[in-house]
Amino acid sequence: MNFDHWQWALAILGALSIGLAKTGLGGLGMLAVVIFANLLPAREASGVVLPMLVLADVVAVLSYRQHAQWRFLWKLFPWTAVGVVAGYFALGRINDWQAQVLIGAIILVLLAVHLWRQRRSGELAEHGAWFAPTIGVLAGFTTLVANAAGPLMAIYLLAMRLPKLEYVGTGAVYFMLMNLFKVPFMLNLGLINSSSFTLNLWLAPAVVIGAFLGKYILKKINQKLFENIALALAGVAGIKMLFS
Repeated sequence: MNFDHWQWALAILGALSIGLAKTGLGGLGMLAVVIFANLLPAREASGVVLPMLVLADVVAVLSYRQHAQWRFLWKLFPWTAVGVVAGYFALGRINDWQAQVLIGAIILVLLAVHLWRQRRSGELAEHGAWFAPTIGVLAGFTTLVANAAGPLMAIYLLAMRLPKLEYVGTGAVYFMLMNLFKVPFMLNLGLINSSSFTLNLWLAPAVVIGAFLGKYILKKINQKLFENIALALAGVAGIKMLFS
């Protein structure tokens, strides 16, 4: 992959955003999705981004694994696997624009439901038995099609009323296992290859630097601001995907 200087600058910014998202503000992951989708064709971008996500996941899990809340994860894992398989079969049947609009609409609908319930209760609202399976399937589908499950998980983890460290720790374990599960599917589709992996190696230092910056930011930010930023970034991501 031959990039101009400005393209390398954007790629490094995208890699930094991946690291920051995994250990600090999860919504920033959508910035990386947008950057690489503009640098490369959408399908190729998915293959380039995934190994960097796995690297950042490893740093995040090593940093926050003690805060992971497994009772919330067990509710998601089986449904996420279903969503990943569905995304694998859908990837060859829908085009990039259709996938983008679909994912954007899903994010905005779930965000609206969450905010409506929050408004009714005056605080972060709990959801019914449908909520975890729905988020799990949709997260699995969207992550395989566009590496865009971050906003969905933000909605789920905030609905579970998790403090920021438990939020990041639970999300870190979930995304590491989910992204590792995706790797064979992406290899089979030819989206991870020697060329994409070489680019990953060049960008790996930026991912790690971003992850450590995210840890610093997380220590400084208060809980309410953290929640508001996470919800706002999820909303912006959904709008961007729906209308871009």
